[in-house]
Amino acid sequence: MSVITFKPKQVTKSLLTTIPPRARDVIIGRFGLEDTPERKTLESIGNTYGITRERVRQIENFALATLKKSEAFEKAAPALKELREILNSLGGIMSEEDFLEHLSSDKITQNHLTLFLVLSDDFTKHKEDNIFKHRWSVDDTVASEVHAVLHSLHKEFSENDLVPEKEIIERFLDRMHADPKRKSEHTAKRWLGISKVLGKNTLGDWGVAASPNISARGIRDYAFLVIRRHGSPMHFTEVAKKISSTFGKKAHVATCHNELIKDKRFVLVGRGLYVLSEWGYTGGVVKDVIRHVLEKEGPLTKQEIVEKVMKERYVKENTILVNLQNAKYFKKDKDGKYHTV
Repeated sequence: MSVITFKPKQVTKSLLTTIPPRARDVIIGRFGLEDTPERKTLESIGNTYGITRERVRQIENFALATLKKSEAFEKAAPALKELREILNSLGGIMSEEDFLEHLSSDKITQNHLTLFLVLSDDFTKHKEDNIFKHRWSVDDTVASEVHAVLHSLHKEFSENDLVPEKEIIERFLDRMHADPKRKSEHTAKRWLGISKVLGKNTLGDWGVAASPNISARGIRDYAFLVIRRHGSPMHFTEVAKKISSTFGKKAHVATCHNELIKDKRFVLVGRGLYVLSEWGYTGGVVKDVIRHVLEKEGPLTKQEIVEKVMKERYVKENTILVNLQNAKYFKKDKDGKYHTV
């Protein structure tokens, strides 16, 4: 966290002495500068004074304009310059929440700092929309480039995509033409933090923010992330334990098993062993796997079939051979190769 050398509340106190009492109360209420960090609405302030919402808005705009012309505001220049330099050092553009949290963990202090950002022409506020969060910038060129790169990354991600943080950072920085001094891992994380469409899950991987891979909503989603991170078959009892230890979510073994059975993202490959279907595994019993292999590969010898099925299922070789002898589904030609019926 940056250590600012000035005291925001003292700067605000000097500023507010330059405007009339009612205007001062409106600014204090609208920005949440005293007692509670919650900001008051135009309507609630209007009810207090018996005036309309529009009149409150007019008083607020008048107060801000008056503050910007005051001598106290001129004296606050060093503090505003310091804020600009901090934001510039952090990448030139940042989400409002992340920037304020970087400056102070105290919510009321953050509100005082927000007032300074609003008053200073050095800062540009970009309003929240469907793609981006509220954000502030001090470099228009960098801000435009960051927005463009984020848009291009958004388009590349499908609902199911999930990539390690290192990879998305590399992809982001490769597209940025900004000053090389700005292009660091930490800066890229702050730029990514502007996005509402892309997000990071508990395990540190990135994907579409609204997808279950990022916003896990139940045992199935947690199980998917656990098995994916494990990278190899897991027994459902192990999956349940890992969900509890990784996410702090209580996962009953029986419930976990039932949820895995119902979800097409998982494939049962052995007694209680599950893998992800995205790894290329085929669903169904051994007979179904043999049929899938033959339909994909064409006629195969007994040994070839055993080798390929063993890559799909953790079963004994004899189980495969027994299924292969079922004349209802498979037949052997004169060359000793098997076909589907």
